[in-house]
This record gives sequence, C-alpha cells and structure tokens, in this order.
Amino acid sequence: MRNRSLLAVLLVLAVVAGAGAYVVLDDTEQTTVTFVDSENDTELATVAVDVSDTWDERYTGLSNHKALGPDEGMLFVHPREATHGYVMRDMAFPIDIVFVAENGTITTIHHAEVPPEGEESPTYEGYGKYVVEIPYEYTVKHGITVGDRVVIPEENRTAVPTTEADA
Repeated sequence: MRNRSLLAVLLVLAVVAGAGAYVVLDDTEQTTVTFVDSENDTELATVAVDVSDTWDERYTGLSNHKALGPDEGMLFVHPREATHGYVMRDMAFPIDIVFVAENGTITTIHHAEVPPEGEESPTYEGYGKYVVEIPYEYTVKHGITVGDRVVIPEENRTAVPTTEADA
C-alpha cells in the first residue's frame, strides 16, 4: 500500500511538471520589495520575490523557474556588500539584474538576455549586498534607474551563514 501511495504522488508530480507548472518542493521564503524614486520618494513598483539567502539558493537562483509573472522576482541576500557576479545558468527567459547596496541604493542594472544555444552566459557584475532579478526590461517600464532605492523588509536583510567565511 505504501508503494502505491508513493507511486501516486510521483505520478501527480510528473503530470504537473509535464503540464509546464512550476512546483515548489521546498519552503522558499517570500516577501515584497519596493522600488522608490531617489528624487521624489515616490513608489515606482512593488515586486513579490522569493528570498534566496543561503549559498545553495543563490547558486540555483531562477534556474528552476520557467518564467516570472509581471510583478514577480527573486531577492538574493549576500553575507556582505561586495562585487558579485551573476550568470544565467540554465535560464529559459531574459531578466533584469539589479544590484543594490546595503543602504538600499541601486548601483547597477543589467538587461540580461538568454545566451544563444550552445553559448555560455556572460557574467553580469555589480556592487552590493542584494540583487533583485525581475522580468526583462521591468526597470525600463517602471522608470527604475541607478541611484533609486529598493526597500527590503528588515527580516529579509541577512544571509543565512552556510560556511565560516559567510559568518
């Protein structure tokens, strides 16, 4: 009986995956981040994000996703502010990669397209403690530019140490 139950669960997962749905098999934390204009403090956009605050989550990134909704993304939280490099490993859709300093200021924006078949992704570098990945040209559509700010909830500002170097 137990084997039948396991088989039924696996069959359901296979059907859902085959239908093109994204199945969350872990308890990924979610929050919202808000983009704010640096000149007049007006809200430019609010995005629902999955929080990637461990090394494994940062490494995987959006690789498991088939697409992002119009106001969806991922927030990467690093242990410290530094220059970080991002690649589009196993990505099937283009994105904007927004680097954010510890104080919330946007330092760099990249419009990252999917690399041509058979080619490796370039490395997109920027300085910050946080990175927000959002739909391609989202920043253009919402008037988000370098120097604007990203408001990140306090409880999502700290990376989970996974090595002694992260502590």
